[in-house]
Amino acid sequence: MKRLFLFCGLLWLAAGAVAQEKPLRVALAGVRHGHVEMMFKSMAANNIEIVGVWEADPQVATDFARKHNIDPAIIYSDLGKMLDAVHPEAVATYSSIYDHLAVVEAAAPRRIPVMVEKPLAVSAEHAHKIGELARKYGIIVMTNLGTTWAPSTTWAYNEIADGKLGPLRKVIVYDGHSGPVEGKTPQAFFEVLTDPVQNGGGAVMDFGCYGANLLTWLMHGERPTKVYADIRTHNPEKYPKVDDDATIVVSYKDMEGIINASWAWPFDRKDMHIYGRDGYILADNATSVRYRYAPATAETTLKPPSLPAPYNNPYRYLAAWIRGEVAPKPYDPCSLENNIMVAEILDAAKESAKTSRAVELDR
Repeated sequence: MKRLFLFCGLLWLAAGAVAQEKPLRVALAGVRHGHVEMMFKSMAANNIEIVGVWEADPQVATDFARKHNIDPAIIYSDLGKMLDAVHPEAVATYSSIYDHLAVVEAAAPRRIPVMVEKPLAVSAEHAHKIGELARKYGIIVMTNLGTTWAPSTTWAYNEIADGKLGPLRKVIVYDGHSGPVEGKTPQAFFEVLTDPVQNGGGAVMDFGCYGANLLTWLMHGERPTKVYADIRTHNPEKYPKVDDDATIVVSYKDMEGIINASWAWPFDRKDMHIYGRDGYILADNATSVRYRYAPATAETTLKPPSLPAPYNNPYRYLAAWIRGEVAPKPYDPCSLENNIMVAEILDAAKESAKTSRAVELDR
């Protein structure tokens, strides 16, 4: 089977294309989400121009503009007015997860592509509404997850596609850290993360989405048969309204996925263990893997090669997608189909935790 550089269909058209093209004109829809700092730190490297900023909270907007020396003239308190005034090529959303639907509702009729930070939506209901809008108006809705751009996950996917493991039997995904309190999360972002409405939950949403996304990708969009979850709050004094730990079992016809998501671990962890009939792959972090395939008698460690642009970066990938230079396949990590499935899995997990029973996903 032909190996993939990543999960998406068309190759980058020409070396150095990013440097030669005009900057991608991006409007920010909300700036409360801490990941907005990643965009600002890499604007020059990734050929991005910020042409407008919408933020509903005036104090958050003022603080953000001062920190990043943004011209007050491009800051708006009305999302629709901003979009009509600046005509961006794309909207990057760094609001609460609950607001993602409202951003797409504003952008879609204007035919403006949208990139949201993970997860796509607070619920399957919101996710399906986003999908309907994207299809109706023919726009891109891209979900950005850090694991998408990791060489280790792409290498593992390619090895599985090449048949190295045989049929998959079990995939265990670990994503967590010591929590937003210990991480000294900025107050505006902390308030969003720990709000059961604005974030849809705590660790189950913040980190559970990674595992659901990776499972959906590895399983090529196969629909799970049922979901069982144990969702807890180990530190109620820190997180009185949301969970800080979740274990989610996602059952497929011939495979089982286990998602471990937490804000209650002593150290950061983001890794994946993949077991097949003929071997295993342990993606220990973004840049290192261990594997053993039958009939090998010893484990091998390697560092997968770096991914080529634009597959190594969400902003470069967004620009390439908008300009028709790449296109994700259905159920690739950044795709709408995958992230709608993620919302369905997380909805089922939350329902299972409430009832202490497995939730069957209707066909």
